[in-house]
Amino acid sequence: MRLKDKVAIVSGGAHGMGEAEARLFAKEGAAVVIADVLSREGEHVANEINAVQGRARFIRTDVTSETDWQHVVAETIATYGRLDILVNNAGISGSSVGDADGFEGWQKLLSVNAASVFLGTKTAAAAMIPNGRGSIVNISSIMGFVGSAESHPGYAASKGAVRLYTKAAAAKYGPSGIRVNSVHPGYMPPMLNATNAAGRASKIEATPLRRLGEPIEVAYGVLFLASDEASFITGTELVIDGGYIAQ
Repeated sequence: MRLKDKVAIVSGGAHGMGEAEARLFAKEGAAVVIADVLSREGEHVANEINAVQGRARFIRTDVTSETDWQHVVAETIATYGRLDILVNNAGISGSSVGDADGFEGWQKLLSVNAASVFLGTKTAAAAMIPNGRGSIVNISSIMGFVGSAESHPGYAASKGAVRLYTKAAAAKYGPSGIRVNSVHPGYMPPMLNATNAAGRASKIEATPLRRLGEPIEVAYGVLFLASDEASFITGTELVIDGGYIAQ
């Protein structure tokens, strides 16, 4: 098992890509803490993991709250004795904020998608430093590389912030043995669920592999970066987009 005896926190682990990551991590031997605001869904995922001889716990967490981050990290260590991996997966789409050019939407996107990554990383890193090692994987987006006029510009701004903050954090925490990398998914559910049939078809046509991605395909990339197989990889990006931004 690729994460045997590791302990991981997955933010936004109650559904979508985060759920896929949490389930895969548990299958690969990690104890997983699911940190999310969706209590019913998070408890359900944790219970299902435990039912198949995995190890999981749900802790309700608002990722924009530094106090909540301090709580979930402390509870993780109290339960499992250590923290080896953090996946900053929680986020919202640009279409979720209503007004496509409103300042309130800008603030919400930067808070949920970017500030949460800063808070999670600094809090988890502080717990990892005494161990002399750790892996942090930040979920950005292909919109961390390119822009789009289709949703609120704050989405691309927030994901670009995650991409460059990842590099800064890699440089900062590398001497302590902590690796920090970013993953950049392309078009896939659940973020694309609100898109109409014509919109989905256009995304497929624009993707060289001519299909949408699946959350488990992102989870396998995150698993690699989280594992010791990536022990000399830090400050870099893994794009999982079917070739969309290769054009």
